[in-house]
Amino acid sequence: MSVPQHEIQDRIARLQHKCVEQGIDGCLITQNVDLYYFTGSMQTGYAFIPAQGEPVYFVRRSLTRAAQESHVRVEPLGSFRQFGETLAAHFPHAFASTRPVLATEFDVLPVQLYQRFVELLPPSTQWVDGSMLVRETRMVKSAYEVAAIRKAAQLADAALEDAASYICEGMTELELMSRIEYTFRMQGHHGIMRMRGYNQEIITGMVGSGAAAAEPSYFDGPAGGRGLSAAVPQSSSRKPIAAGEPILLDIGCNIEGYVIDQTRTLCIGKLDAALQTAYNLSEAIIRRTEEQLKPGTIAETLYFQALEMAKEGGLEAHFMGFAADQVKFLGHGIGLEIDELPVLARGFAYPLQPGMVIAVEPKFTFPGRGVVGIENSYLITDTGFEKLTISREGIITI
Repeated sequence: MSVPQHEIQDRIARLQHKCVEQGIDGCLITQNVDLYYFTGSMQTGYAFIPAQGEPVYFVRRSLTRAAQESHVRVEPLGSFRQFGETLAAHFPHAFASTRPVLATEFDVLPVQLYQRFVELLPPSTQWVDGSMLVRETRMVKSAYEVAAIRKAAQLADAALEDAASYICEGMTELELMSRIEYTFRMQGHHGIMRMRGYNQEIITGMVGSGAAAAEPSYFDGPAGGRGLSAAVPQSSSRKPIAAGEPILLDIGCNIEGYVIDQTRTLCIGKLDAALQTAYNLSEAIIRRTEEQLKPGTIAETLYFQALEMAKEGGLEAHFMGFAADQVKFLGHGIGLEIDELPVLARGFAYPLQPGMVIAVEPKFTFPGRGVVGIENSYLITDTGFEKLTISREGIITI
């Protein structure tokens, strides 16, 4: 399934409009996901999108496959040492100025490679950070993109229901995660969940139970998980699942590059009353958030509102992690990556607008006991929202 040509054309036009507004002569795209977004292909190379005119995708390998997949003109990269001359020859208008302004993705571009670009292009070139330029272009999803996320949501629901029928006392977290991954893969999950954040990785999601789920990790989320070793210190471990403890299934899958993100809390038998109270508060927070999921709402206000509700419920210390390991957000955009804009956090003053897709995930962490919470993904519409997550809510009792 290839990306429709009109999708690529619209994305490029929106980026070019932003370049013109900001006085940027062109944008050099280097990261795989961004290459796919703007060309429809993910072969090794660089795409140059001028503020005006036709982009070119310069490919090292595979040139043949890029030519088959890309909706942008494909040219061989050739000698990298000549790349600056190649760009100037293809885009004389962009380099006509005595001080051309070029943007690239400073948030993901390795310093070493950036320094090579600086060496290869004219010394008068002014480089600017184009990461927000690109991310804000990707922030609003088309009907094509939302359709892929809807399909991923259907698979996540099927995997959840299969897991609920499969879980039994004494089963390890790893066995449960393996079952979920098998279900996903057999239905078309790519097997990878991409993140843009530096050194951030994700493995289908976080499946953990009891104390192991509440163990903190480097992963920038409210529940890290024990993991299998210090080499991959997150998500599922070999801990046996016990009755009466919360089982957190924070899972997603990738369909045509697009991801869904959802969390459900399960329990074999009855959940402890204090943990049930915390779970009830997480649902109350998500219901209150839904009331504000509409165009014009400022993203950070949803985080502040959730913080206040957690404080009023006496659970502020456990909200989105515990103590020094608390994360400072309520939700995040999703799309080709799991950590897209907008972020529901302090400092993100984006007004919500139709086409944004946001995962909202109020959770409470109790060291030694577990994590409870819920997460749904939503599409912002002209009049409010559409809940893309279709899985049943409430504590799922096994």
